[in-house]
Amino acid sequence: MAKKSMIEREKKREKLVAQYAEKRASLKAIINDQEKPVEERFKATLALAKLPRNSSAVRLHNRCQLTGRPHAYYRKLKISRIALRNLGSNGEIPGMVKSSW
Repeated sequence: MAKKSMIEREKKREKLVAQYAEKRASLKAIINDQEKPVEERFKATLALAKLPRNSSAVRLHNRCQLTGRPHAYYRKLKISRIALRNLGSNGEIPGMVKSSW
């Protein structure tokens, strides 16, 4: 089980990313538009730099929904390999059987 503080920090980042997503996208569009004057693009760059760091989607890290584990994460299932194995062993995933021979 991951520390509660790390799980909560990740939730806080997700909220910030969602909150600033539209603003970041519009500023990036201005910055990447070569038709705009250099001064306007530079102002957009400064405005983007003033936004909170954790509002960038790059800073998000995938974590297991059940345990909060950051490693060995299956994107499709949104859980870690350990949680997947436990659920499979308990018969809670349809069609999945832990093999032994």
